[in-house]
Amino acid sequence: MKKDQITKMIFTDDGEIPNNKELPVLLYSGAFAENPDECRETFNQNNWKNSWAGGVFDYHHYHSNAHEVLGIINGKIKLKIGGRKGTTFDLKTGDVVVLPAGTGHKEMSSSFEFEVIGAYPNGLDYNLKTGDASERPEVLDDIKNVPFPDQDPVYGKDGPLMKIWTEEEEE
Repeated sequence: MKKDQITKMIFTDDGEIPNNKELPVLLYSGAFAENPDECRETFNQNNWKNSWAGGVFDYHHYHSNAHEVLGIINGKIKLKIGGRKGTTFDLKTGDVVVLPAGTGHKEMSSSFEFEVIGAYPNGLDYNLKTGDASERPEVLDDIKNVPFPDQDPVYGKDGPLMKIWTEEEEE
C-alpha cells in the first residue's frame, strides 16, 4: 500500500445532493493494487465494519448518517461523485475512495467482473438518501453530527485520513 497516491477533493451542495463542504473525498489510487483480497480484512481491522460486497447503485445517492469507504477488489468502474454536477472518476482494482457523509455517488458504468467492498466507521448502520427535496433540512444536521472515524480505513490510527480530515475541520 502506498500513501503517496492520495487525492483529496471537496464537493459542495448542488441543491439536490448536499455533499460535504467540510471534509474532502479521499481517493487512494492503487492502495490494494497488489493485494485486493486484503481490502475487507484491512477495513475491518481499522474499525470500518458493517461491510458488504457487490456493486454501486446506478442512481445518485448518499448517506447522511455515515461516512463510507469503497474498495475496488475486481474490475473497473466509472464512479460519479458529487451529484449531477460532480466529477466522474475511472477507478480500478486496488483503488479506494472515502466518501464523507452526504457525498453523492453513482455508478455510471462498470466492467462485467466489477466488485467493490463497502464499509462504515465503527460499523455504523447507514441510511440511503437520493436528493429528494423532502429530505431537507434534516439531512444537513445529520451530516454535521456524524462521528469522526477513529482510524483511517486503509492505514489505521496514523493514516492520512486522520491528518487531512483534522486539518479540514480546523480551517
